[in-house]
Amino acid sequence: MDHFAGLDVSVKETSVCIVDDTGKIVREVKVASEPEALLPVLKNPACCFKRIGLEAGPLSQWLYGALAEAGLPVICVETRHMRAVLKAQINKTDRNDARGMAQMMRVGLYRPVHVKTLRSQKLRMLLTHRKLLQSKAIAIDNDLRGTLRNFGFKVGMVGAVRFEARITELIENIPDLAVLVEPLLVVRRVLREQLGILHRRLLAIVRDDDVCRRLMTVPGVGPIVALTYRATVDVPARFRKSKAVGAVFGLTCSKYQSGEIDRSGRISRCGDDMMRVMLYEAAQSMLFHSTKWSWLKAWAMQIARRRGMKKAVVALARRLAVIMHRIWVDGTEFRWTREQAAAAA
Repeated sequence: MDHFAGLDVSVKETSVCIVDDTGKIVREVKVASEPEALLPVLKNPACCFKRIGLEAGPLSQWLYGALAEAGLPVICVETRHMRAVLKAQINKTDRNDARGMAQMMRVGLYRPVHVKTLRSQKLRMLLTHRKLLQSKAIAIDNDLRGTLRNFGFKVGMVGAVRFEARITELIENIPDLAVLVEPLLVVRRVLREQLGILHRRLLAIVRDDDVCRRLMTVPGVGPIVALTYRATVDVPARFRKSKAVGAVFGLTCSKYQSGEIDRSGRISRCGDDMMRVMLYEAAQSMLFHSTKWSWLKAWAMQIARRRGMKKAVVALARRLAVIMHRIWVDGTEFRWTREQAAAAA
């Protein structure tokens, strides 16, 4: 007899519900959210598991890796889909959620999520930490500009390198202001120093990665966009078609059809926010800053003339995602003219 399990994971404890193929509850238990506590329950020889489901969350990658390594048929389920299914319950408890997940596994009513490899998780951490330090450093700059303006001091247009010297110059004759500003300057100095370390680490990784170097042949795509794409897609083979990448990143139009109503809305904005922003910035860079002409830029400019620049940027971001996936899969580089693309096809 096949068995199915649902795991409702929280930070401290996990509710486990095991059902058989008829839907009857075989066992319910609550254990610590640790692989060492879950494995004795799920490796019980009396149960032959066909599917074990857990919701995507902060601990899901860690638990998924440990359970999969133990040979268990674990599946990570998409959060929004899980929430929509369990919303029909009158009482929301960890126990009921685990029961609902177990039944979803039994009937096959779930949408699996790709769990990234360990390398992609580390690359994502590098990108996230770099972005965090960058945002905090910019926030300190903006706060100093705003607070000093209250006293009539205008920092003006200065770069990141001369910013501290300019602040010191403005307040050098006002000791009480200098005492208040100095701690922020010290924190800013440390943030900029550590940001530089992470950025150099990022560039070193991109320099040694063949996939990133080929992705950077696309106009508008730099090291950060290439590495973000590398870490987000992770395994290109999980997409059956390159066109599916744009939908996964939330760059395709949502659709509503009911009876006589049939309309397409704005882009869905589902999926990875960071990747979507990176693709959007790459599209803007190609349209507004790239000096070399290409068939892709010409295609986007035609859309801009018909539909406006905003829609052209979104359409170009979606097409960049598709082209970058194809470059990765084929092991090729960007083809600047349609003749080159047609010859390769």
